[in-house]
Amino acid sequence: MSAKKTTTSKAHKTATRSKKSSVKKKEEKQIMKPRLAKVTVNIGVGEAGEKLKKAESVLEGVTKQKPIQTLSKTTSKDWGLRKFMPIGCKVTLRKKAAEAFLKNALKIRENKISEYSFDDQGNFSFGVPDHTLFEGQKYDPNIGIFGMDICVTIEKPGYRIKHRRIDRRKIPQRQQLTREATMKFITEAFNVEVVE
Repeated sequence: MSAKKTTTSKAHKTATRSKKSSVKKKEEKQIMKPRLAKVTVNIGVGEAGEKLKKAESVLEGVTKQKPIQTLSKTTSKDWGLRKFMPIGCKVTLRKKAAEAFLKNALKIRENKISEYSFDDQGNFSFGVPDHTLFEGQKYDPNIGIFGMDICVTIEKPGYRIKHRRIDRRKIPQRQQLTREATMKFITEAFNVEVVE
């Protein structure tokens, strides 16, 4: 009876261990998977005033989110810029809103992204020359046509350690995204063709 009990308990321990190790492996795989962190949509007009207000209304119409103004970082007499002068606007989209917007933007680009659009940290960017190409947007002669830059940030889980205020750290090498990994992720997740 005792021998039987010992065998049963050993088998139970082995099963529990294998279950725990499979859960651990699954968690490790999840933490290595890239994901869409955010999409930043930017319109630069180079000046404050009426043109910037029009750009803000266009950006709000396209993204369904209120934009913030971007400010000049330096003073330039040649360009007629003062430091902290509003020269553009941007919107940052996250989660489902980012995913939906990116799908629409990629559709305009016929789901093709140039290889040179990707950087070594796993991000990529592209431009849309005309805001009226987005669904639901029509040409308004009072507003005109605005193009925009779309910057896509791809991260792995655990990237928070480089942004947090307390105990900020560098991302370990094994957790960093490569250009090739981002290309693979965007191809599989968004059905995108990377062209040369």
